[in-house]
Amino acid sequence: MARWREQRSLFGEILNWMLLPLLVLWPMSIALTWLVAQGIANQPFDRELAAKVRLLGREVAAQVESGRPLSEFAVSPRVAEALRPNGEDDTRFHVSDATGELPGDGPLAATMGDERAAPGEVRFRDEFVGDEPVRVGYMWVPGLDRGGGSAPQVQVSETLAKRNRLATEIVKGVILPQFVILPLAVLLIWLALARGIEPLHAVQQRIRRRSSGDLSPIDEQHIPEEVAPLVRAINHLLARLDESIRAQKHFLADAAHQLKTPLAGLRTQAELAGREIEAGQHDPAALRESLRQIARSSQSAAHMVNQLLAMARAEHEENAVRQGPVNLALLARDAVRDFVPRALEKQIDLGFEGPAPAAGGISPAGPRILGSALLLRELMRNLVDNALLYTPRGGAVTVRVIDDPFGQVAVLQVEDSGPGIAVGEREQVFRPFYRSLGTGVDGSGLGLAIVREIATRHGAEVTLADADPRRRDGSAPAGEPGPGALFTVRFPAAPEAGARYAGSRASETSSTSSGSSAAASVSPSS
Repeated sequence: MARWREQRSLFGEILNWMLLPLLVLWPMSIALTWLVAQGIANQPFDRELAAKVRLLGREVAAQVESGRPLSEFAVSPRVAEALRPNGEDDTRFHVSDATGELPGDGPLAATMGDERAAPGEVRFRDEFVGDEPVRVGYMWVPGLDRGGGSAPQVQVSETLAKRNRLATEIVKGVILPQFVILPLAVLLIWLALARGIEPLHAVQQRIRRRSSGDLSPIDEQHIPEEVAPLVRAINHLLARLDESIRAQKHFLADAAHQLKTPLAGLRTQAELAGREIEAGQHDPAALRESLRQIARSSQSAAHMVNQLLAMARAEHEENAVRQGPVNLALLARDAVRDFVPRALEKQIDLGFEGPAPAAGGISPAGPRILGSALLLRELMRNLVDNALLYTPRGGAVTVRVIDDPFGQVAVLQVEDSGPGIAVGEREQVFRPFYRSLGTGVDGSGLGLAIVREIATRHGAEVTLADADPRRRDGSAPAGEPGPGALFTVRFPAAPEAGARYAGSRASETSSTSSGSSAAASVSPSS
C-alpha cells in the first residue's frame, strides 16, 4: 500500500476524482428522475380522477334534489359507464354522510375532520385497499350542507397501474440515453486528460533525451501554467547542480595542481639521491639533506591530502545531521594542547583564555553549542594551525572562548601577532587554495576554506579583523610585530545554554612551559 501511494498515477488520480462523483451521482439521478416521473405521471390521471369525483358528486346532488333519499342512492347507467374500470386499473366509488357509510362498490376509509375541505374542492390521498396501493380523490358535495357538517362525501379510488406505466416510460426515456452518454462522457474525459497531460510527457521525453552532462535549463515555452513552477524549480536545481559540479571540477583541478609540487619534489629528491649513490658519492651530509627534503615533501603531500579529506568531510551533508551538545571550551583547550610541541619548536607563546574548570571537575565549564565534535575540532585545529604558520618566531597566539551572559551565542576567537591580512584579501583568504603573496609561508590554502565551510554547516558566522588595528598604518618601529589577525566565530548557543552554568567564571590564561598541558610559552631568549 505504501509503495502504491508513492507511485500513484497523476492521470489515474484525476480520472478517479472526475469519475467517482459521476458514479455516485448517477444512482441519485435515477432516484430523483423516478420521483419526478411519478409527479408528472400523476398530474393527468389526477385531473381525470377529479372529473370522476365531480361527476359522482353531481349525481348525488341530482338524486337528493329530486327528493330521493341518500340512503337509496344508486348510480345511473351513464355515471356507471364513466366510472367503469378501463381494464388496466380497478376504479371504485364510495358515498358517505354524517350518519355513516352509504352504498358504494368499495371499502374506503372516511376522511378525518381535520382534512375537511370546502364543498366542491377535490382533494387526493394515497391509500391501501387490502394490500394494493390506490389513489383516492374525494370531495364534499356542495349545496347539500344542511348544518352541522352533514354534507355527503364522495370518494373515487383507482389502482396505480397506468400511473406506474407512464412513470416507467418517462424514466426509460430519460435514463436509457444516459447509458450511451455516460460511456461517451468517460471516453471524452479520458481523451481530454490524456491531451492535457501530454505536455508533461513532452517534458519527460526532452529530459530523457539529454546527455548526463547537459545541465542547461529546460525550455519553459509551450508548457502549461500549472507545470511552469515545477519546471522553474527543476531549472533552479539544475543551475545549483551545475554550479556545484563546476566548483568540484575547479577544486579537483586545483587539488591536482597543488599535489604536483610536493610529489615532484619528492620524486626529484629521490632521483638525486639515487644518482649520487650510483655515482659512488657517499657524502652522508648530502644524503641526509636529500632524505630531509623527501620527508618534508612527503609531509607536505600528507598534509594536503588530510586537508582535502577534511574539506570533503565538511561538505558532506550527513555531518550536519550528526549533531549534539558540544562543550566549546573543552574542544578549544584540547586543540591548544595538541599544538604545544609545535609552539615550543617555534618559540611561540600559545595561550588559552576561557572558563575555568567547574568546582571539583577537570573539564572546563562553559558554553554549549549544537554541532559535530569532529568537524568543530577540525575547525579549531585549522585556525590554530594557520595562526602558528603565519606568526613569526617569538610571537604569540591566543585561543579564546567567550560566553554570552544571555545564552544566545558562543564566541571562539583565535588571535595572533603575525603580519595580519590586508582588508582587500580578507574575503579571498576563505577561498580554496588562495594564499597571500609575499608571506614566504608554504601552506595548502585550504585551512580557512575548511573553517568557513564548517562554520556555515553549524549556522555560525566567521569574521576577520586586525588583532591590533593601531599597527595597520605601518608606523610601528622596525622589528615590532604586525597588526596580527583576529578570527572570530560566533556560534548559536544550544537551547539549554540559556540557563547559566553553576560556578564562577574566571578568565584563565596559561602560558606554555615545561609541564604545562593547556598552553605553551617560549621566550625568544630561551
